[in-house]
Amino acid sequence: MKQPAAFELREVAVSFGRQDVLRGVTTRIPAGETIAVIGESGCGKTVFLKLLVGLLAPTSGTIHFDGLRITGSSERELFQARLRIGFLFQSGALFDSLSVFDNVAFGLRAQKKWTDKEIADKVHERLTEVGMPDGAAVKMPAELSGGMKKRVGLARALALDPEVMLYDEPTTGLDPIMTDVINRLIVAVRRRRPITSVIVTHEMRTVRAVADRVVMLYPLRHLGPDQAQVIYDGPPTGLEGHADSRVRNFVAGDSETAIVE
Repeated sequence: MKQPAAFELREVAVSFGRQDVLRGVTTRIPAGETIAVIGESGCGKTVFLKLLVGLLAPTSGTIHFDGLRITGSSERELFQARLRIGFLFQSGALFDSLSVFDNVAFGLRAQKKWTDKEIADKVHERLTEVGMPDGAAVKMPAELSGGMKKRVGLARALALDPEVMLYDEPTTGLDPIMTDVINRLIVAVRRRRPITSVIVTHEMRTVRAVADRVVMLYPLRHLGPDQAQVIYDGPPTGLEGHADSRVRNFVAGDSETAIVE
């Protein structure tokens, strides 16, 4: 018996003016799965992620989240769905004018159902969970390294105990050591709580470390009208030996056969 789908996309397409970004994307993300979405720049990875949380609407097709049709739902329904979804933006997207504590507390305060002590306890728990040192709560974002900003962004996303975590390039711009730290945090979050995770990344180190399944998108500008945009959907172990040379070349970082713009 299949698990209930956390997300289901059916024939989803996205266009910005005359530029087509996604076309005919159909996939299912079961509850509890960790999926990595990979592909070269411009293939629509971040657009895919924003569709799941309703930050963008598809040009055509449907998206369901646990029975709720995200496409065409009311603002109230979208708000309720988003409360169940945490989003780690590529840059961390911290509020520069707020301290680390206030950044993590932001969503809790907006809900207006927690006491000051409960908020303080939750902020401390989440900062500890992502490995932030004692005393970090009083710092401002400008005082943090790139890796620490991403950890605080993750703590803020986890503060509301989401059922789903969406990660947009969580290790971009980080050195190999900090990349491994973030990868271990993603795995630790999944182990501590039942959660569905969708990770947009171009880092194969991250894919191998965290993903149960990989979906690879190919840029539409390189495809004919009848060619599928999803060129791989399977376990990480199947990437390197895949029959499609586009998949193998991406995984190997081989630019020799890349199309020159």
